[in-house]
Amino acid sequence: MKNLLILIIVFLNVSFSATSKETTFSNEIFKNAQLEGKTVVINSWNKTCTTCAKQIKILDQAKNDFKDIVFLSFEQTKDKEIAKSLGIDYWTTIVVYKNDKEISRTIGQTNKDKIYLQIKSLQ
Repeated sequence: MKNLLILIIVFLNVSFSATSKETTFSNEIFKNAQLEGKTVVINSWNKTCTTCAKQIKILDQAKNDFKDIVFLSFEQTKDKEIAKSLGIDYWTTIVVYKNDKEISRTIGQTNKDKIYLQIKSLQ
């Protein structure tokens, strides 16, 4: 019985930490947004990463709060070519671009105010 309870707890923990996000990054979207002078926020994530899930929740809310910013994301372990082209080595990386330049980069940040400050500083 004890083993069954442990198994259920482990299953629930994995189920709730899994992220159900899809890759939205493409070179075309990224380059077009930069040509239009838009701010671009890129997030790398992994489907089993709890920190990533926290970031995704914040960035999904930010999409509603910052309508003029382009938000793109990709799964770090699945989309290795994207990670390589952007020089992103870790899950939980948030990179902000403006005018074809990287403006800021954070790794593992889950504080909403700090993430919003990172985005707001470019408006």
